[in-house]
Amino acid sequence: MRPRFVFACALLLLFTTPAGASVLARIDNSQQRMRVYVDGALTYVWPVSTARPGFWTPPGHYRVRRMERIWYSRKYDMAPMPYAMFFRGGYAIHGTSAVRQLGRPASHGCIRLHTSNARALFELARQRGGAGVIITN
Repeated sequence: MRPRFVFACALLLLFTTPAGASVLARIDNSQQRMRVYVDGALTYVWPVSTARPGFWTPPGHYRVRRMERIWYSRKYDMAPMPYAMFFRGGYAIHGTSAVRQLGRPASHGCIRLHTSNARALFELARQRGGAGVIITN
């Protein structure tokens, strides 16, 4: 009985985790929370800010495509985006100084989190060869 359970869990992980991701950031737009899994184990839960009304944080399954320790948004007046992890075009997970807004929608579509948490996620992804991102509504 146990081997079937293990097999079922492995299949579930396979179909809910972007390919090869040992680091997975799951963002829940309705809860404004990020859950970070490392090798399938829940490691962190952090408040985030996703898109405020009139903007959009795209739900879906992604891989981090590019990582920049510091990036400046050309679209939004060169706003700093520390520890930016781009997953869909200009959409990224990144640190913010607007920590009082964490836990509620406040961004133009990016996923903002406390800069120390963004650094921890960035370093995990760098050490482990990337990360997956799952965004749900």
